[in-house]
Amino acid sequence: MKIGVISDTHGLIRPAALAALEGSDLIVHAGDVGSPDVLRALAAVAPVVAVRGNNDKGAWAATLPATEIVHADSSLVYVLHDRNELDLGAAAGVAAVVSGHSHAPRIETKAGVLYVNPGSAGPRRFRLPVAVARMRIDGARVTAELVILEGGGG
Repeated sequence: MKIGVISDTHGLIRPAALAALEGSDLIVHAGDVGSPDVLRALAAVAPVVAVRGNNDKGAWAATLPATEIVHADSSLVYVLHDRNELDLGAAAGVAAVVSGHSHAPRIETKAGVLYVNPGSAGPRRFRLPVAVARMRIDGARVTAELVILEGGGG
């Protein structure tokens, strides 16, 4: 199973982000969506699971959960916006944790759990790159890669 991972769009859906997510079986948005238009654009590529970020306000955003567990192949993926709010009890037994919020793209493994932050695919902030991620789940094996859409720096 191929999962496209995006976060912190803040209402902006870049054509390069949509192109990078093409071929996904599922797209996970880790919050700070910014607009329901973003979710509609992503849904034209693949089914979408999204969580609410700290900047998602209004009636449309109230329908988004704060966290979500995605059943992918024989693995579980826990999705939330801010990794600092991770409830380890709720996330027990997951193969991966997907989060956003920091705008810093990063993939790391801790205690056998893959942590994926795709960075921000929205307006550039903090001199960080604009990025998304791709996850591949094959049974219990979960891998991920970052896709830098625009470099960071000045």
